[in-house]
Amino acid sequence: MNYFKSFSEKIFSGKIRDFDALALDLFHFQSRNNPVYRRYLEARNLHSEAITRLEDIPFLPISFFKTEKIISGPEEAFAYSYSSSGTTGMQTSRHYIWSKEFYLRHSRLLFESVYGSLRDFHVLALLPSYLEREGSSLVAMAAHFIQESGSPHSGFYLNEYDLLYKKLLALKESPKKILLLGVTFALLDLAEQFTCSGFERLLVMETGGMKGRRKEMIREEVHDVLTRAFGVDRIHSEYGMTELLSQAYSTGEGTFREPWTMRIVIRDTYDPFACVVGKSGAINIIDLANFHSCAFLETEDLGKKNADGSFTVLGRMDNSEVRGCNLLIN
Repeated sequence: MNYFKSFSEKIFSGKIRDFDALALDLFHFQSRNNPVYRRYLEARNLHSEAITRLEDIPFLPISFFKTEKIISGPEEAFAYSYSSSGTTGMQTSRHYIWSKEFYLRHSRLLFESVYGSLRDFHVLALLPSYLEREGSSLVAMAAHFIQESGSPHSGFYLNEYDLLYKKLLALKESPKKILLLGVTFALLDLAEQFTCSGFERLLVMETGGMKGRRKEMIREEVHDVLTRAFGVDRIHSEYGMTELLSQAYSTGEGTFREPWTMRIVIRDTYDPFACVVGKSGAINIIDLANFHSCAFLETEDLGKKNADGSFTVLGRMDNSEVRGCNLLIN
């Protein structure tokens, strides 16, 4: 627990001077203290003490969160967990965490580092499917944003599109900005029923996911529909998942910036142990905020790292299940 507290303070400082050194330190800690990760390394005949470079750190397949308890400490330290979304018959992931307070504070700091204080927003969260089940990390984050906004107008909406539209109209002249945070299929449903215009301070942010409720669409098509319906010049996006405690944000065009706790590495889709530079592949993520579980994850998303350090999410690998919190196939 002392290690967790010490590491969390480094995260909250917002100034990680040497990402590589901190990630290597965390790798050696987790290779000793995470039983599942340790067994995975042993199965690959890898010796953690021989790994001295960031690029040599092995990534744990994210599917392990569906079948194993991924923790880097005593079980009694993990009283909480978040679970992933999934359509009927899908096996869901579970992420055990040591502190809800850490996750919520970290999520707020990441959002505010891009968009400024939540006190400057009304937060309207359109999250059907997530609100219909327990244990969603996205709902927990949105609830925290709603609380931190301090606005009596902030709140959740399930399928009450008419009420949400009326709330948007009521806030049109408000000096505060409006954050409309929604799962993609629900934003499209809202856009089909109502058209907004003249909202100078409206920020529309999609979290990805059709949840089997609409046909898949490419990102450009989705954003075109939403920009015209809401009268905005761009659609913002949030990239996160149950198995991560950090989020990345796109302020338009589907291009994401890594927060200070995250590093994106692209791997060869035909060789999961080889990384590629300058071309698309599957996404590996280093998330230092996962110091309590596993910070080195091999995801089932496809993407590309851009020359300026940003990254683009291109879709899902063909053999992976459809999940919420992933962006649309591009």
